[in-house]
Parts: sequence; structure tokens; C-alpha cells
Amino acid sequence: MSTPFVSVLIDSYNYGHYVEEAVESVLAQDFPREQFEILVVDDGSTDDTAERLEKYGNAIRYLRKPNGGQASAFNFGFAAARGEIVALLDADDLWLPDKLRRICETFEKNPGAGMVYHRTHLWRGEQLEDDSYFVDVSGRVPESRVSLLCYPMVGTSCLAFRRNSLNKLLPVPEALRSQADAYLTALIIFVSPIVALPEFLAKYRIHATNLFQSGKGGTSLDAIEHRMAMRAALLAEIRAWLERNVRNVASRDLGAYLKQWTKAQELDSFELHKPGRWQYFRHLFEFPRIYAEIMSRRHRAYAYVRAFGALVLGYDHLYLLETLRTRYKGFFRKSFGRSLASEERKEVAMDG
Repeated sequence: MSTPFVSVLIDSYNYGHYVEEAVESVLAQDFPREQFEILVVDDGSTDDTAERLEKYGNAIRYLRKPNGGQASAFNFGFAAARGEIVALLDADDLWLPDKLRRICETFEKNPGAGMVYHRTHLWRGEQLEDDSYFVDVSGRVPESRVSLLCYPMVGTSCLAFRRNSLNKLLPVPEALRSQADAYLTALIIFVSPIVALPEFLAKYRIHATNLFQSGKGGTSLDAIEHRMAMRAALLAEIRAWLERNVRNVASRDLGAYLKQWTKAQELDSFELHKPGRWQYFRHLFEFPRIYAEIMSRRHRAYAYVRAFGALVLGYDHLYLLETLRTRYKGFFRKSFGRSLASEERKEVAMDG
């Protein structure tokens, strides 16, 4: 089986201090150099990105455009890409050396797959942590409600697409100045099967300007407002695509799938305006009702305990329930099970 030609698309905006490391991580791939191209799309940077990339010469294709946001940069790069496979990399992230080889092997073994995604290390300076949001979901996702509910929204640098599947989603709506990767991830499952590769093949850099990862000082209100605006646009565009492609967005399964974005909006809105007890109760009470199929009986019970705890403790003090759970681990394990990660991940790490 012949090795496919791959277009590596690096999107960058004022990440000159990171972009060289991203490029170097692609050049260091354990993959035939003649079988991939590197496109760096500079979305109107005002820093020294262009100067830093001059040294690579013909090893990369440097594409500069006026600033328009992530979707605009993606569309610009997709139009220039020549590969059968298109792999995405944010300019502030890195790939591990076997990334291209492993995704191409996976595409070759799964000729019908439209996307391959994988795990990433969370990278804080010298410290590496495992991602907590990765879920191994492969196949024709919409055919299974459980798969729809488990399917994660992973980041740009973990995504690779087969071009003929990707084309069915293009152009990405350019209202999405961010979260364009979530648009592609959310909809590719309705175009073709996908494959999850449970291997760590990238490093996601944690820094102050990440949209969905908080630094030591927390997330600014401006950042929260921005991601809420982009998430609202994202959800509207996802709904519009589904409706154009004869999908019933009011169906039980699709309604549950789309609900993750409205629940994430609620969580962010609570950072801006503290909810009352009944509002917070309703927010928490809905989780075990939506995600019952992927929660154990004990997990559902604890979710309801948290919801009713919100009526007593309120938004500011619900953490006391978690404090009790930590203090009396034996009792909670016996009552509610060893791990509560499934629903907690859905509640606090939804970032689509």
C-alpha cells in the first residue's frame, strides 16, 4: 500500500516565539520527507513570525493573509494544501516524532475513515500531564447514542482528516474566529467513520492565552465572554449544517449531542453571573438525565446528590460536598463507586 501524501497545516497568529518549535517538530517526523509538505498560515501576525520562519526557506510554504481568525486561516490553508491527508497543528503546540507515521498507518488500515484523532500531553513548562478528556470512540458515531454522548471534542493538534471527507465540511464558517477545529470535529462524524488512536502523539502547551485552559490566575472575564460568543456561533453553524444535510436536530439523540454546548455555555455564564440555587440545581440535575447511558447507577446517584446539594449549599459552597467526599473516601467509594470521572469530565471539560 502506497504512503499517502500529507499536508501539515500550521495556523499561527502572533506566535512567533513558539512557531519554530512547531515547525521543528514536524521536520523531525519519522516519516519520509518527500511524502509531506508544511504550510504555515500566518493570520496577519504583527510580531516577528515572518522573520523567524525565513531560515526554513523551501522546507515550508509560508502563507500570509490579513487577520481573520482561525476558520479564515484554515480555509486559506485548505485551499493551498495538496495532500490526500490534512493534519492540523497549532503553532504553540508540538508533535511527537511518530505522529505522521502512526496516523498514516491508521488511515491505511481504515480506508473508509474520514478522521483520525489521538491523545496529547498537557505541557506546562517542563511538566507533562496526561489529558483527561480523551475518550476512545471509533466507527460510525451517530449510529450509537452512547458513542454520541462519549465522543470528545479534542484540540486542533490532535486532528488529521482524509481530504475527500474534509471537503464536505468546507468552507468552515469564517464567523468562527476560534473553535473552527470544534466545527470540523463535531460534524466529521456525520460524513464518515472516524478512528481514535489512544496514543500520545502531541504536546499541548498550556499558557496564558489558551481559550479553554486556565493559567495560574484563572480565566479572564474577557476570555470567557469571547469563548461564549464563539461557542454560540459554533452551535448555530453546526445546527445549520445538520439541517442542510437532512438531519433532525430535534431527535432525542442529536438533541443530547448538541446539549453539551448549551451546558458548557451555562457553566461559563455562571462565571460571569453567579446562579441562584434553583438555577444551579436545574443545571446539575440535567446531567444525569442527559448522560444516563454512560453513567453507572452509582455515578447517577452521586450526580443527583450534587444537584440537591446545590439547593442547600449554593454555587459558592458546593465544593464542600467534594471536600466531604475527599475526607470520607471509603464511604463514598462504597456508596457511589471508585471513579466519578465520566460525568465530571462532561461537566467541567466540555469545550466545543
